[in-house]
Amino acid sequence: MTSIRLSRCAASLALALASLGTAHAAAEPSYGPELEGFTYPAPVRQFNFTSQGAKLHMAYMDIAPQGKANGRTVVLLHGKNFCGATWDASMKALSGAGYRVVVPDQIGFCKSSKPQHYQYTFQQLAENTRALLESIGVKGPATILGHSTGGMLAVRYGLMFPQQTEQLVLVNPIGLEDWKALGVPSLGVDKWYQRELQTTADKIRNYEKATYYVNQWKPEYEPPVQMLAGMYGGPGKEIVAWNSALLYDMIYTQPVVYEFPQLTMPTLLLIGLKDTTAIGKDAAPEALRPKLGNYPELAQKTARAIPKATLVTFPNMGHAPQMQDPKAFHEALLKGLAAR
Repeated sequence: MTSIRLSRCAASLALALASLGTAHAAAEPSYGPELEGFTYPAPVRQFNFTSQGAKLHMAYMDIAPQGKANGRTVVLLHGKNFCGATWDASMKALSGAGYRVVVPDQIGFCKSSKPQHYQYTFQQLAENTRALLESIGVKGPATILGHSTGGMLAVRYGLMFPQQTEQLVLVNPIGLEDWKALGVPSLGVDKWYQRELQTTADKIRNYEKATYYVNQWKPEYEPPVQMLAGMYGGPGKEIVAWNSALLYDMIYTQPVVYEFPQLTMPTLLLIGLKDTTAIGKDAAPEALRPKLGNYPELAQKTARAIPKATLVTFPNMGHAPQMQDPKAFHEALLKGLAAR
């Protein structure tokens, strides 16, 4: 009799947990493949252009300086698991200090086009960004600020357009090491695609908590999770996952680490030392994993490799210091921009 009661209790508990899981899933938002339904913190404009034979549009925000303008423009380049909207606090801090702030969503991301066929390279994304800036009148030098994957793109932009780059700012950039050369196996686009199809809010949240926020979580970290999960759970999830897979392959196969010595402009490195990000780490041999994404070591190595580098570290922050402690981050950022 006791065994029967226990079995019934276990079945009831399992049913209750399943119901909670279903309710939680139903509560998660569903956004279109270009983040239709998700509101950005500033008006979104579109740069229409043709690339690789395809008609594309690149979403961007263009924030005017508040108060006395200083005549400088800062371009904010988002990371792989981010969008232009996640720069909200930085947009306010920079415009409040007199900067014009341009915040694009790169092709393949967020509110921009997600083509069926596109050869993603950092060169192509840099050219797209340069074309956008010229179209809105940013013809002279600008400060290019890139976070995470945006840091790799910022480096490529600086190498391609040194005369239009007055300063680089790299915030916990990835690609400070060549994962392929170190032994991380290639997954290839098809495997990346299958992995991306399995993306959920819980998976995003757990990864970001461990890697971005030093195993801590605050309510303000949740909207970006829902933003991404909404695209992966929406009606266009297949094209979202496909473009994401192509982008992961670009990141893995196109290292910029070897070209750091060729950067000629002043470069500000803002690095959270608790970061452990390394693309494909979970697929790497177990003995290799602890050696990847060692940001205390990578920060020093990168500062030595870039000729005009200034390194500022945040000992207790992870991959996204601009979101983990906006006040401390923006104080360091504005000081570094003024020092130029």
